[in-house]
Amino acid sequence: QVQLVESGGGLVQPGGSLRLSCVASGFTFSAQVMHWYRQAEGKERELVGTIYPGETFIYLSAPMRGRFVIYRDDAKNTVYVQMNNLKPEDPAVYYCKDHTGSSWGRGTQVTVSA
Repeated sequence: QVQLVESGGGLVQPGGSLRLSCVASGFTFSAQVMHWYRQAEGKERELVGTIYPGETFIYLSAPMRGRFVIYRDDAKNTVYVQMNNLKPEDPAVYYCKDHTGSSWGRGTQVTVSA
């Protein structure tokens, strides 16, 4: 059974930073492409970025480039997104997902406010 548990969200001021974590289980994590998504209130879910096994390829959606970094620790079955210079448009529930699965975790809420 696939499980994805996101954590690390919270309230941060504009310009601040957060690191989100996603611990995965139920599949061979080291062999799996992983994604981060986010969904703001009233909006559709959007892709934040993607990381391939071995970090051989990393993609970030345009609004996140230069501010977010995605990386993974296969020994811990964990994928991270380091979010810097957070902006008022970044608040959302952030989710991770394995590429081939259909399960979603509960996500972690990010709020940006002065």
